[in-house]
Amino acid sequence: MTQPKLSLSVQYVCEALPTRQQWRRWIKAALQCDVNMTLRIVDETEGRELNKTYRGRDYATNVLTFVYDDTEPLSGDVVICAPVVVREATEQGKVLLSHYAHLAVHAALHLQGYDHELDEEAQEMEALESTLMLKMRYPDPYLET
Repeated sequence: MTQPKLSLSVQYVCEALPTRQQWRRWIKAALQCDVNMTLRIVDETEGRELNKTYRGRDYATNVLTFVYDDTEPLSGDVVICAPVVVREATEQGKVLLSHYAHLAVHAALHLQGYDHELDEEAQEMEALESTLMLKMRYPDPYLET
């Protein structure tokens, strides 16, 4: 089986720890089909504005995924809010790079149609995330630390 292709553009609007190569590795691990993605790492102000504008929620969230074309190759944008990720990793006692890896996988799965609105969907998505994280030698993000 051929490895899915990833066309990835990474935009750093604020300081973030992961490198472009790390983002690429994490996202590719979750791909089941070809994807064209722009990944934008933002500060809390931009993250809050995007979440408010596109989701109607007046706070910055860790990750937003926008799907533009759901035919192969899939096309979309992912926005990760670095200060929220740092805060969550600290509060949850997680290694920061591990949390970034999890959110990259999470976003890539959303781009491919996975969701967690319903309990059954959430179980499927979380199980896949856990499997992928363990395969990359990171801890299961859903186990309590």
